[in-house]
Amino acid sequence: MDGARGGVDRVFAALGDAGRRSLVEAVATRGTATATELAADLPVTRQAVAKQLSALADAGLLRATRAGRETRYEVTPAPLEEAVEWMVSVGAAWDERLAALRRSLAG
Repeated sequence: MDGARGGVDRVFAALGDAGRRSLVEAVATRGTATATELAADLPVTRQAVAKQLSALADAGLLRATRAGRETRYEVTPAPLEEAVEWMVSVGAAWDERLAALRRSLAG
């Protein structure tokens, strides 16, 4: 697995969980957030939120910045852009295959 593909795989693995997707949305909406701030709006513990935020940061989707005793998280768009580029390239390849099949069936 090459580096670019590994990053895309980590993004999809991280976003495969609905709770983590919700956390990415919440952080994006707020701009930055801590586990404590996010947990205040959720029916889970701060520790559970912190664990999920850490997984998202490990996948490169969030950037963690230590500020005193707190860790603030913000969305990093590059990994999402790479995942979208991968999906577009796969979609284009399928479009080409389907067009070739249509030509083959028409002729």
